[in-house]
Order: sequence, then C-alpha cells, then structure tokens
Amino acid sequence: MTMAPTTEEAGFRPASRIASVGVSKILQIGARAAAMKRDGLPVIVLGAGEPDFDTPDNVKEAAKAAIDRGETKYTALDGTPALKTAVCEKFRRENGIDYALDEVTVATGAKQILFNAFMATIDPGDEVIIPTPYWTSYSDIVEICGGVPVLIPCDAEAGFRLKADQLERAITPRTRWVLLNSPSNPSGAAYSEADYRPLLDVLLRHPHVWLMVDDMYEHIVYDGFRFVTPVAIEPRLKSRTLTINGVSKAYAMTGWRIGYAGGPKALIRAMAVIQSQATSCPSSVSQAASVEALNGPQDFLEERRESFRRRRDLVVSALNAIPGITCRVPEGAFYTFAGCGGVIGKTTPKGRRIEADGDFTDYLLEEAHVAVVPGSAFGLSPFFRISYATSEAELKEALRRIAEACTRLS
Repeated sequence: MTMAPTTEEAGFRPASRIASVGVSKILQIGARAAAMKRDGLPVIVLGAGEPDFDTPDNVKEAAKAAIDRGETKYTALDGTPALKTAVCEKFRRENGIDYALDEVTVATGAKQILFNAFMATIDPGDEVIIPTPYWTSYSDIVEICGGVPVLIPCDAEAGFRLKADQLERAITPRTRWVLLNSPSNPSGAAYSEADYRPLLDVLLRHPHVWLMVDDMYEHIVYDGFRFVTPVAIEPRLKSRTLTINGVSKAYAMTGWRIGYAGGPKALIRAMAVIQSQATSCPSSVSQAASVEALNGPQDFLEERRESFRRRRDLVVSALNAIPGITCRVPEGAFYTFAGCGGVIGKTTPKGRRIEADGDFTDYLLEEAHVAVVPGSAFGLSPFFRISYATSEAELKEALRRIAEACTRLS
C-alpha cells in the first residue's frame, strides 16, 4: 500500500537536474550502520573514506597560531597567496610541473574543485568519459551540471584501468572531458607512466578533449610503485589538463575541507566565477593549516604508508582465502575492491537468494554486522569495497565475520 504524500510533499517539486541523483550509497550505508550501533549492535564499519590517523601536530599548531593572529576573516576568493605558493612549490617539488599563482585554485575540498570545473565548462549534452569503478560523486556531479557521464567498465583483468582502445572508441564530437583517478577510489588501482602513455597519445589526437586527473591518493602507494601525474609525462597536454589534489588523505585532514588544482589560466578564472557565487573563499584557518601541511615535515608519510600496506596485505590475504571471493592486490589508496561473483546465486540461512552484490553487502551488514559498500555504487558489479583505514584488530574481526558469513551460504 502506497501512502498519500503529505501536503508539504505534494507541494514540493525538485529541479529536474537532480531527478536521477540520490544521496551517496556510501553515506546511506554509513547512516544505517550508525543506527544499528546506536541500537547496541557490534557493527564494524569498513566504508569510511578517511584515514584513521590524526592530523599532524604541526598542522594543528599552525591553525591555532592563525587563529591567535586573527586570520579568521574572508580570504582571497580561490586561495590565499601563501597557500597558492605552497601548492605551486608542491607541484614543482613532487611532480616536476610548474604552475603560476593564477594557474592554481583552492576550494572547499576536491569535490568542489570537480563541481566548479564541470559547472564552468559543460553545456547540456556534453559528455564526460569516466572509467568504472569510479568514485560515486563523479557521475552525479556531471549530471547536475547538465553533462552526460560516459561510463566505461574496466574489470579486474585489466587492473581496473582504462585502455587506449576503450578511450578511442568512447570519444565523440560531444566529449568534453576524460576523468582519471590514480590511485583509485574504490579499487586502489594506479596508473604507471607506461599505463598512461597510450591514453595520452589518444588525447593528443583529439584536441577538443580535456583531461581531468584526481591525484588525491598520490602519497598512498605501495611496493615501490612510482606515482606520476599525466602533465609530467606529456607537457603538451598541460594547456587542457586540470590536475586535482588536496590535503584530505595524505595529511589526515578530511574535515578541514581543502582541495586544490592546477590548470590553464582561462579555466581557473572560469572556476573562480562559479566559486564566487557558491561558497566564496575556503576557510581561512584551514588554509593556514594546509600551508604548513604542504611546507612542513613530510617524514610521517612513510610511516603511515607502511601501516596502510600491512593492513592491505592482511585484507587481501584474508579475502582471497574465502571461497567465492577474489581480491586483486591494489597499488595504492586504502581500499580493496574484491569480486564476489562466487557467492552470487547462493542462499542465506534465512532463505534469501543473493542476486547481486548489493544483496551480499546487505547480508554482511544484517548477519555479520560488517558494513562494506557494493560495487554497484561505484559502477561495477559484482564487487564490494572495503576501506582498511581502521585498526588491524577491527580488520581481523571483520574479516573473520565475513568468512564465517560466507560459509553459511548454501
């Protein structure tokens, strides 16, 4: 039986631009898990996309000092000169690419950078090529901005990476952007210089297509993998590439909400127009803290990276030991994206048939009290994502529960 809408609901008409967009599946699962925990259930949440480490002390002290100096007013629209200078120095020092201050933008997180760029450049019907699995917000932001996400499945056999022939086939006269993320959320897959080179050669042949790269997990790579960003490989693409990064993941500053990017002056100016009518400047205190994060000591990164690597190895090994589950070893980030095709078609102890990865993750939450995210939320099934940005003790217990739950399927 369908209940009639209330008077308030009946009078509300949402804009058509959000008709096909919903609240992030990750947030929905997190909210459901939190409610179960409030009810006293021992839920372990492996869905959070943030480090479990604290923001470094020197960064926190820089924020306190900024407050004491009275740096609590509006700043320049898209970043203070001090932070833009730190960003430029970071790009030169770590990536070997040069940007001037007017080629850099700072916003309230990388998500706003993405939104500003798409809103400033996409006309209705313009296409954005996005390899899947992908971070859930990518396609939704494109749609809100009037664009058409062109999703290209990249399976585990391909290392969850886009191939040149796939890119070539996907490009049309309406293609505006290609969006690449390395290391990836949700798969942890990363592009080496050899992986990037064929893709960049394709883009050189299509001058109307621009490249957007999300390098947020740059510092979280393992086993000697050498991170590289596309402009460093192919400088001829610099005039149509937006290189996005931020302080959230490497510096454990998710709540500080600072993202930044380097790109052509005309694009940066257009993005500033959007930001000026949306949020104006990012937080002054967060910007001061980010200057210290980028300029200050970086030695802690290796220690944290090694901690993540140990957890990665723990999770991958345990998952691959479970019948019906397969897990590729990711090059970076703090996620595994495991295949669960071997449990599709099985039946739970309560008689419910597992028809899709969403059914499997629902089963894990309801019966094993472990919250993970289905691959369908990231555009590729049948998989599920685990975030191992939590303690080894919690990971071991969660993996034990997952294994036990799988043995109960028939």
